[in-house]
Amino acid sequence: MTAPGMEMTLALLAATPGWQALTAARPDLDDDLAAAILGEAEKFAQGALAPLNAVSDRQGCRLEGGRVATPEGFAEAYARMGRDGWLAMDLPEALGGQGLPTTLHAAASPHFEGAAMAFMMAGGSSRAAAHMLARVAPDVAAEWGPKLASGDWAASICISEPDAGSDVGRIRTRAEKVDGIWRITGNKVWISFGDHDMSRRIGHCLLARTGRPGEGTRGLSLFLVPDRLDDGAGNGVTVTRIEEKMGLHGSPTCALSFDESQATLLGEAGRGIRQIFAMIELMRLQTACQGLGVAQAACRQARGYAHERRQGGQPDRPPVPILAHADVRRQLAVMESRTAVLEALVTELASLLDLARDGDAEAGTLAAMLLPLAKNFGAETAFETANGAVQVLGGAGYTRDWPAEQMVRDARVIAIYEGTTGIQAQDFLLRRVLADGAGAPAPLSARMRADLDACPDRAAAETADDLLSRFEALVRALRERAPDLSPPELAADGMLRAGWAVVGAWMACRLIGLDGEAARLGRFRLHGLPAEMAAAEAACHLPDALIGGV
Repeated sequence: MTAPGMEMTLALLAATPGWQALTAARPDLDDDLAAAILGEAEKFAQGALAPLNAVSDRQGCRLEGGRVATPEGFAEAYARMGRDGWLAMDLPEALGGQGLPTTLHAAASPHFEGAAMAFMMAGGSSRAAAHMLARVAPDVAAEWGPKLASGDWAASICISEPDAGSDVGRIRTRAEKVDGIWRITGNKVWISFGDHDMSRRIGHCLLARTGRPGEGTRGLSLFLVPDRLDDGAGNGVTVTRIEEKMGLHGSPTCALSFDESQATLLGEAGRGIRQIFAMIELMRLQTACQGLGVAQAACRQARGYAHERRQGGQPDRPPVPILAHADVRRQLAVMESRTAVLEALVTELASLLDLARDGDAEAGTLAAMLLPLAKNFGAETAFETANGAVQVLGGAGYTRDWPAEQMVRDARVIAIYEGTTGIQAQDFLLRRVLADGAGAPAPLSARMRADLDACPDRAAAETADDLLSRFEALVRALRERAPDLSPPELAADGMLRAGWAVVGAWMACRLIGLDGEAARLGRFRLHGLPAEMAAAEAACHLPDALIGGV
């Protein structure tokens, strides 16, 4: 028998046009294969990964003799994950992967993320690196891809520096070619799994300056810097510290020093930003999957507790489950409806990325518009749903006897890394909405209206269409005001939230078309979206004077 959560996942896959197109084009793909893969993913997540979560939170990581020691059980679980193929579901078979669509990866990944988010930080970087190498450096990918897929080797992403976080153009780490060999010197910070004992070798995908200082991002190039050379000797890479963090204690966030470390240039010099975005695109989808996994786990925790915990009722009768109280059911509906809409969006986005990779330009345009929405609201859904689970559990949720408080601490960072909320909002407004010649939101409008025409609930479809019309009007108004917006990013957060409201309505209608529990959650979420759109509209017209001076 299929678990209720998996039933919704499979139904969403079947209702997603992109998945339908993928299965039509590939005879080896069908819903039965998806069900089998997701069933095994859940078994692996609960059997091998979930036991690591609380242990890793308590133990954390240690710096011993210059190397990072990970929590108990991590190395064994990572090796098994590689053997079983979970690290490389959507990598090409030639690189050691299974050649499956990213859509299936995005359906399976939340099982793992919800079970042990800190542990999964390692696999996310390695998978993204393998995809990036395949795109920009096929010769390097031929060597590194199979090793990353198996877990024998791993990869990290090295962008940030002490004085260059979101302001990437201020990177100081330098790359110089000496006797035909590129050498890297500088310092990087906030490197997830920058060192660990789970793989024999780690390749750092690193941005360094090959141009002159002051050239901003135009002078940056992308390199692969192994922590060890082919003969096993060190390569001048030193872990200087592990950050002490609010959450994700099992994920070592490292500061790294590079001292004339040998490196391989990936792609063309001076095009590092463009090339590393091949990784960042996948990492932003992965953060949405992280958020979905945490939110689903929080919903299960809260609902299970609400069934078991008994309080209140008639004084002359036994106490009732707290689920019998209307406000508890309301809280669960808020959590579960947001999570269901997020799952629908993640499925849609992943399928669009698959189609875009196969040459569908319109799918690529729509995916680019949805990425900042999925990344940011995956983060917010995770944190708010985990926080909601603490509230449902009450005092128990505030203790370490229950996992809800760890979920809150772990989930908080999702809105920070891979581009903060403000960065996502500016990307959405300036590059997707206001950019010269931007086709958006036309692809969104066309795709959404086509889906709404097929929605069986005409009242719901009309509500969603009204929200889309309001979004289109807001876009037109901001485009007309663009020359006078001062500063233009002042409207960015409001526009991001308006986009989320309209896409949420689109996905809510997709849920409504599934009937049953999915339809109930879709209707509940749709009910609150007009108010969220009104708040977003007001935020888009926030006067500069109200936010204060510098």
